[in-house]
Amino acid sequence: MASLTQRTASHFFAYVSRLRWIKRWGLMRNAIEENVATHSWEVATIAHALALIRNRHFDGQVNADRIAAAALYHDATEVITGDMPTPVKYHSKVMREAFGDIEHKAEAELLALLPADLRDDFSPYVRESRLAEQEKELIKAADRLSAWLKCRAEIRAGNQEFVPAEVQIRARLDADGLPEVRYFLEVFAPGYDQPLDNLLE
Repeated sequence: MASLTQRTASHFFAYVSRLRWIKRWGLMRNAIEENVATHSWEVATIAHALALIRNRHFDGQVNADRIAAAALYHDATEVITGDMPTPVKYHSKVMREAFGDIEHKAEAELLALLPADLRDDFSPYVRESRLAEQEKELIKAADRLSAWLKCRAEIRAGNQEFVPAEVQIRARLDADGLPEVRYFLEVFAPGYDQPLDNLLE
């Protein structure tokens, strides 16, 4: 077994930690700034909750811990690409395909920063294509819920810029029809509209 002095240094986590400096919602006026690191933590906690809700109430058999870990890395490539606004990213088939190719290359670059003996271990979390469909579904749902909650917070702060986005994202959440999302919206989402003093009642 190699000693610590023989191991090559890796910049993977130092690089990924810089997600805190990547701003989200770059084309919109924000009352509340949000960065990719904060967003990733929220998506991970929501995805974990959705997985547990699916297993408990809707006959699911998903690995909630694996989903939470994958969600933590779901936007890790943005440390290389930056946050691409949704209207730009999905503007056309050409844009979607081009950005998809960029994301795949960014995933490979991030994995290359890891020690060679750890790359296979991290690959299922950093490479979205390695996730099972149910895992992708729940992480995407959590991502949308996080975006919807951000819109709600902006609107509560008096920022009407986010009204169209809030309506569009909520419509998509409803159209997706995931029962664990409905559960989260009914049980957990109302608390986000409450002031701090009401949250411990």
